[in-house]
Amino acid sequence: MAIAHLDNAKPVDIRAGDLHLRLAETRQEVEAAQALRYAVFYEEMSAEPTPEMAAARRDFDSFDAYCDHLLVIDSQRGDGAAGVVGTYRLMRRAMAALRGQFYSVDEYDVSNILAYPGEILELGRSCVGRDYRSRAVMQLMWRGIADYVMHYEIALMFGCASLPGIDPTRHALALSYLYHHHLAPVPLRARALPGRYVDMRMLPPEEIDPRAAIALLPPLIKGYLRLGGFVGDGAVVDPQFHTTDVCIVVKTDWVTSRYYRHYTRDDPGGRAGRNASGRAADRSGVG
Repeated sequence: MAIAHLDNAKPVDIRAGDLHLRLAETRQEVEAAQALRYAVFYEEMSAEPTPEMAAARRDFDSFDAYCDHLLVIDSQRGDGAAGVVGTYRLMRRAMAALRGQFYSVDEYDVSNILAYPGEILELGRSCVGRDYRSRAVMQLMWRGIADYVMHYEIALMFGCASLPGIDPTRHALALSYLYHHHLAPVPLRARALPGRYVDMRMLPPEEIDPRAAIALLPPLIKGYLRLGGFVGDGAVVDPQFHTTDVCIVVKTDWVTSRYYRHYTRDDPGGRAGRNASGRAADRSGVG
């Protein structure tokens, strides 16, 4: 799938075949993203909507108005809201200040991240429609995030990523692996809030089979690890979304050269991969 960057003046403007990747420009497009989130999180998965969400059949919260909404639009379905088949929510430092906090603050102490110099970006509410879950679409979204990062000179990306279910012991191997092999250095380390902290060290290092653990991770978490990502200290159970969350942080200048080539404008002729299935969604951030 050939990739074309259409307008370098915009943070994101990429065409790949019938798919167009850009930021939402209208209220209707944001609502289309919210409707897709509702279909995936609440109808397909097991999240519990508020009565207001159920009535509107949209996933929304008080953060949406302060975020950029990255959209994958299938031009065969429509040029705007009608064509939205994928979305990712992006929140920069200034917009979080206007809102009063980042989304992740309800689960994690992110004071170390907030103290980091330069621009920071929280990612969340990622999802893709059922018929569009492929490695090609996931990689297209990553290209868009890379363009956004360069446009705003983002130094650090972070957000909550999810594993399915509210029993962390089911993920003992994966969580232990993440803690022992990918724990963030202290200056970048978030920590689960005291009332929500779940110790990830369920298995000692000598009992961890890294290959087996990696196989259990959702594709999006694997993607963050390939980008040099780290996890914070402690998992958090989210009963509304029926997930077990971890906090991911990625220092953008630590991105591997392979991903830098594939996901930046320096490689306009790059190819996105094909025919590999991806996870439906990660409502919180970076799953």
